[in-house]
Amino acid sequence: MPAVDFRLYLVTDRHQTAGRPLLSVLARAVRAGVRAVQLRERDLPARELHALAMEFQREWPDARLFINDRVDVAMALRSQGVHLRESSLPAGVVRGLLWPSQRLGLSVHSLDGVMAAEQQGADFVVLGPIYDTPSKRAYGPPIGLRMLEQAAQKVRMPIFAIGGITVTRAREAREAGAFGVAVVSSILSAANVEQATEDLLAAIEMES
Repeated sequence: MPAVDFRLYLVTDRHQTAGRPLLSVLARAVRAGVRAVQLRERDLPARELHALAMEFQREWPDARLFINDRVDVAMALRSQGVHLRESSLPAGVVRGLLWPSQRLGLSVHSLDGVMAAEQQGADFVVLGPIYDTPSKRAYGPPIGLRMLEQAAQKVRMPIFAIGGITVTRAREAREAGAFGVAVVSSILSAANVEQATEDLLAAIEMES
């Protein structure tokens, strides 16, 4: 199986589902074509996070499940992999802890971060924020498509663009060299989850 065989990466936040249960929204997204989900519920204790991930795996065993930051939970579940922040344990250390079948993703916010992630053994990176978005303002101003283009030229691993991604911007990111896009509210907050998913998939799977 390829290290990364998906182009749409859905990052969860159960506080952005317009009051709907997270798993019900994920069910709609997976049925519409989402193949990879990062479970990013930072405020959940390990036991609750583990239970939520177990339920996800039972319902959608073919979906790729990545656990945000909690290497222990990812290893206990033998999930598809773990996704780190730049402030998490070093990627090289985590790479040595994971099962051989597990994948390692890393969120970064600069060209140097992209290059370091590849050197440390990450399988893919999420780079952003590419566009302005309230949820990413803590990481500074949007970095723009130019940095995405530069990053795509510097590394061979897949880069997912994040931050303010819409259907139109998803196409722009792909044209700039992104392997795919990562989204939160574009799907989780959508009134029609299925339509939002299908529109994003159509945008990023276009030949650029």
